[in-house]
Amino acid sequence: MKILKEKLIPLKSDKMKKLFVIVVLSAIIPLFLTAGEEGDNEAIKKVIQSAYVDGLQNKGPVADIEKGFHPGFDLLGLRNNDLTKWPIYSWILYHENELKKNPGPPKDDEVVTCKFPMIDVTGTAAIVKIELFKGGKQIFTDYLSLYKFEEGWRIVNKIYFRHEEKK
Repeated sequence: MKILKEKLIPLKSDKMKKLFVIVVLSAIIPLFLTAGEEGDNEAIKKVIQSAYVDGLQNKGPVADIEKGFHPGFDLLGLRNNDLTKWPIYSWILYHENELKKNPGPPKDDEVVTCKFPMIDVTGTAAIVKIELFKGGKQIFTDYLSLYKFEEGWRIVNKIYFRHEEKK
């Protein structure tokens, strides 16, 4: 059995050493940046799923909702050519009243599910497009704005489009 010995090319000049370092760093740095984005994307999905989809849409605990939504959150809507604004405390109050009327979990055909077609993160800001479905039919397309606070990602704003049933 023959053992091959590899010869390393010595980097004799400072220019060669600098070029080598630049090439290696340019290959490694994108891996770290992508890993951070993927971690942020997963954290954002988790907040939206827990606070919004499982919380507000599917009768989840108020504590999960409050953890995922910033107290300054506003839901903005377009109704009859007017901009409507609904703060999170009003939405939570509505949610609590609905839980008192019907405390059980949603029926199978009432469970809201979510798809995440787009997540765009820049530093501590993110915009997320989600599609909500009930009974296999798309009911909303939402655009959520989030900020990354010391305690993590929180939803600060929502605009939406309501999909009407085709008749």
